[in-house]
Amino acid sequence: MKILTVVGNRPQFIKAAAVSGLLREHHEEVLVHTGQHYDDSLSEVFFSELGLARPDRELGIGGGSNTSQTARMLAALEPLLAVEQPDAALVYGDTNSTLAGALAAAQAQVPVVHVEAGMRSFERMMPEEVNRILSDHLSALLLCSSDLAAKNLNAESVTGRVEVVGDVMVDVAMRWAARAREDTSALATYDVEPGAYVLVTAHRAGNVDNAARLDMLVKLVRALPVPIIFPLHPRTRTRLQEYGLLDELDEIDGVTLTEPFGYFEFSTLLTHARAVVTDSGGVQKEAYLASVPCVTLRVSTEWVETVETGWNTLVDLDPPLALAALDRPRPAGHPQLYGDGHAAERCVEAIDALSAGGAR
Repeated sequence: MKILTVVGNRPQFIKAAAVSGLLREHHEEVLVHTGQHYDDSLSEVFFSELGLARPDRELGIGGGSNTSQTARMLAALEPLLAVEQPDAALVYGDTNSTLAGALAAAQAQVPVVHVEAGMRSFERMMPEEVNRILSDHLSALLLCSSDLAAKNLNAESVTGRVEVVGDVMVDVAMRWAARAREDTSALATYDVEPGAYVLVTAHRAGNVDNAARLDMLVKLVRALPVPIIFPLHPRTRTRLQEYGLLDELDEIDGVTLTEPFGYFEFSTLLTHARAVVTDSGGVQKEAYLASVPCVTLRVSTEWVETVETGWNTLVDLDPPLALAALDRPRPAGHPQLYGDGHAAERCVEAIDALSAGGAR
């Protein structure tokens, strides 16, 4: 089969790095990069570090509102699908690129395969929640990270075939776990000791696009124990500058602001951190895989299993709650929630079965 794969941001590059090589052993893949993450620190570095094949098509669509960005992606994908005539389209996760790829393919009557299907935060105000719900209901094959995700899909009576394959990001994390544990050069760069610093990330629109919320975020960072390493997403840096908060954040003693990290450097710093404070769904999961406590700057999460096992605490932007979460002892158990490192193989097997059954 010819598979048209649509990616556009950091987590999708990581997921595609797990699947793409195996997929190409069985099928022809056309890799399309929408450009949703166009900064080299969030895009180029992941192709070079993880060995992901160069995109066959680059759409260069970044910036703008969710609506305008998705509309521009749809307009670019429509003629591309007409030219390539793929047998199926493959999308990952819950971004604008995910929805645009799924919707454009479905409208072209191309079967959609959704990797990381069935995740739900049950918070419709999140753009990601809307993207994942719509993408799931457009998909012919829904590949789930966990039994709970499959349960969500069955409760919604999706029409596509649902399979639990595990999480493909586990495949990548397990592949590089030893290197992340052993290589401490990044810690020396930032003059921190293992288990003695907090890693912070923030980029969600609900936290950084609103001046009042962003001010709350800065106040929360000020309340956290130092040292802190805080790689600034380009969106977050821009908003901090717009709202006059960048200097205030930069002047907090013990807080080191950096550019975004590549996969290996981030994994190393995450693996050795005392805890991670984040609003990222992907980072919540990466923290769990590294057995690092996570404090999530949201009121809900799609990775509910990490909360139920005690490794993740939802605090919104409340400093006392965040400090209490940081002081919690680590849970005694660490169950294997998202698979055994062979999810990509199961994804390709499921796609093979789609091919055998006739994709169109």
